[in-house]
Amino acid sequence: MLKGIDNRLNAEVLACLRAMGHGDVLIVADTNFPSDSVARATVTGKLLRMENLTCAEAVNAILSVLPLDTFVDDFAGRMEVVGDPTTLPPVQVEVQAEIDRAEGRPRPMIGIERFAFYDMARQSYAVIQTGERRFYGCFMFRKGVIPLEA
Repeated sequence: MLKGIDNRLNAEVLACLRAMGHGDVLIVADTNFPSDSVARATVTGKLLRMENLTCAEAVNAILSVLPLDTFVDDFAGRMEVVGDPTTLPPVQVEVQAEIDRAEGRPRPMIGIERFAFYDMARQSYAVIQTGERRFYGCFMFRKGVIPLEA
């Protein structure tokens, strides 16, 4: 245990988040996403896990240490529902609430078509698979910067 670090963040996840640079993309996925095969194509080349958590719980922990990019509109994204891209399933509403909480203001995610999401995931820095069992629990986050303290 470390003081001030969310205990849901395991050592492998923390090391990955620390190693990422500005603009690098992180994928947080549900249990149905082909995480293992996709993760092999990423920068890290291996799958990271936060297995006992929902997507919202994992994102809450991740955003406690990971700044989101403030320079781009695609700072965070969600896999669109096939055939109904504007629908937000409950899992996506929950994750959006975690983003808004972390950012201190509403900041909507972009929608990403399913196969475009797969392509983006293969080019990402890393994939974290959660224990989320609901469909469309697949998200991308673009790392931002931490400014100097005033």
